[in-house]
Amino acid sequence: MNESNSRPPIDGTTPNRVLARGSVTLVGAGPGDPELLTLRAVRALQDADVILIDHLVAPAILDFARREAKKMTVGKIGYGPSCRQDEINAMMVTFAKAGKRVVRLKGGDPMIFGRAGEEIAACQAAGIPVEVVPGISAAQGAASRLGVSLTARALARRIQYITAHASNGRLPSDIDWKSLADPSTTTVVYMPKRTLAELATTAMANGLSPDTPAIAVASATRPEEQVIPATVATIAARVADVAPDGPVLIMIGRALASALQAAGSHDEASEHPLPRQNLA
Repeated sequence: MNESNSRPPIDGTTPNRVLARGSVTLVGAGPGDPELLTLRAVRALQDADVILIDHLVAPAILDFARREAKKMTVGKIGYGPSCRQDEINAMMVTFAKAGKRVVRLKGGDPMIFGRAGEEIAACQAAGIPVEVVPGISAAQGAASRLGVSLTARALARRIQYITAHASNGRLPSDIDWKSLADPSTTTVVYMPKRTLAELATTAMANGLSPDTPAIAVASATRPEEQVIPATVATIAARVADVAPDGPVLIMIGRALASALQAAGSHDEASEHPLPRQNLA
């Protein structure tokens, strides 16, 4: 039996019924390196009739997709023109009701700041079988390239992911600043480009030490990856100087100290980001 059809989707329908009336699979494309795709993600891409592609998905990922599949870019672009979420939901449902096997291809992991809950709810409300294929998150990909444990013993008792981008494009008003200032926490900040300076300033005002290591990683795991080492006090200026293209995340915490040392980041006067190979 083909494994891609052997596991039931999360609404409990049988595999044969999924294929008979169409289905939706939310697939995590990972941070960018195609070799980080899971086997199940590859199978889903090769079985798909329609692929709705997130803006952050690396183009090389589509090399694994079924050639005959209809491919549509529907991702939301921050501060730019993009598909609304209700439009994406409607497309998924319409194609699935027409009997198509739909893959909603998302960067990183669908369940981490990917609005997967809304898409799952839309499919379930329409009676469409839906399942999720997890992907390696950008945070995991970045940490692997830095060669740093985000939960290093004696340095970090926990890890948290936060977003710096609310629905209105501003810094979210409900960030737990006390949690962010905890010296035993590693924080990974998603979508920080426009609000990084405000986030760093507010975090320091709420107790986060200015000397706390902070590393920006742009286009994690991709050939164009950039690593920008700094501290909380200097990270916003460093990122502004480099102005990296592509998706960026910020990693903050004492557990990153070894990565800063390996990168030679004590000389923060450098005008250039450090390439990934210098971090080994």
